Amino acid sequence: MPDRPPAPAGAAAPWPGTVVIRGGTVVDETGTRQADVLVRDGRVVAVEKRITIPGGATVLDAGGCLVAPGLVDLHAHLRQPGAEEAETVESASRAAVLGGFTAVVAMPNTDPPVDNAAVALEVLALGAASLCRVAVAGAITVGRAGERLAPMGELAALGVRLFTDDGAGVQDGGLMRRALDYARGLGVTLAQHCEDRAIAAGGLMHEGEWSARLGLPGVPAAAEEAMVARDIALVAATGAPMHFLHLSCAGSLSLVAAAKAAGMPVTAEVAPHHLALTDAELAAYDPLFKVNPPLRSAADVAAVRRACATGTVDAVATDHAPHAANTKEAPLDEAPPGMLGLQTAWPVALAALHRGDPGLGADGEAVPALSVADVIGLLSWRPARIAGLDRAGGGDQGGPVAAGEPANLCVLDPAHTWTVEAGALASRSGNSPWRGRTLTGSVRHTVVAGEPVVIGGEAQR
Repeated sequence: MPDRPPAPAGAAAPWPGTVVIRGGTVVDETGTRQADVLVRDGRVVAVEKRITIPGGATVLDAGGCLVAPGLVDLHAHLRQPGAEEAETVESASRAAVLGGFTAVVAMPNTDPPVDNAAVALEVLALGAASLCRVAVAGAITVGRAGERLAPMGELAALGVRLFTDDGAGVQDGGLMRRALDYARGLGVTLAQHCEDRAIAAGGLMHEGEWSARLGLPGVPAAAEEAMVARDIALVAATGAPMHFLHLSCAGSLSLVAAAKAAGMPVTAEVAPHHLALTDAELAAYDPLFKVNPPLRSAADVAAVRRACATGTVDAVATDHAPHAANTKEAPLDEAPPGMLGLQTAWPVALAALHRGDPGLGADGEAVPALSVADVIGLLSWRPARIAGLDRAGGGDQGGPVAAGEPANLCVLDPAHTWTVEAGALASRSGNSPWRGRTLTGSVRHTVVAGEPVVIGGEAQR
């Protein structure tokens, strides 16, 4: 078998035009500098202090803004096929580019699930006609039922790099070990939704002070921690890489930190809402704040922030989970878990990790603030690397803003303040936890394969 599967499908065709991004601060993995950026035929042509504007060029004002590699979302639920009333690949891609994302990884818990080549090809085809690059994650097991392995080789041949039963962590440890052995041979990565169902059964929110106050059954942190510990042991046994999805509590992050210190090939992501919201949000029994894993305690939020600052966390991923209004307006015990995230990830992460009150961890240790460049890295080049969408993986995302590189770029305004209005979001659904709240930090422009798909905060098609 090959060491690495073919490059992932879904890259947009280069746009045959010229763009100048004028007056911004370029921020990428190589550093920060004041420069204009010239783009032609889908690639960066020059990054210089002052570029003469060619005739016919589209000029994008970046004054006061950061010009960065496009953001990459490792974890988005696009709902198509099967739940188009909540979201489509096209509507999700519109939300993505308005949020600064030039690539998203579509989770496989669709209906039917992405557990075979036919469904993967359907999503890839829909992605090819959308506003950003859409990569596909495949299911680990057939039907995400946790009983037998999906044909991962068939999916890997299409360029699928990540496999997960997201929404239903693989409960059978023996099956997960076989999946890891198989994945190692294919050169792909398994991504685990860490939740032991037997421990979590019946929980509606985090088990703690607030669940006791509200009289609601809780999901203990142990439900997440137990599966993280099990899968770290399986990584040690197999040598296969593992990516941990949307970790939410201090104990899980401590386990990942220890595994990394031991040299194990593990990576981890956290979601914006776990950086900024606590279980206290459920005081009014509002299903808008029901999510899986649940919003945790203030001490867990501090631990998540600290794990981002110390390198334990490799990426901030949205876990964008749209739901039709009639389902999210049901009583708390009936409403599905999930929140929108694509259009608000940048300002939420910026506030929590760079600008916000850093707070204290459970042990009283201060949480350091990240630089703006480090926040962007958690949303851009680092997730691109995990998804195999960077140059090393044969992709075109997350690379430096430099001559010869693909022009997948975003222009981020760190100071612009705006209020989140559900009706103004691009998603077909309105279940944003930030609805009615004021955020600081916005996306001014997004460029995909050289094409300005967002100009001045407005989608162009």
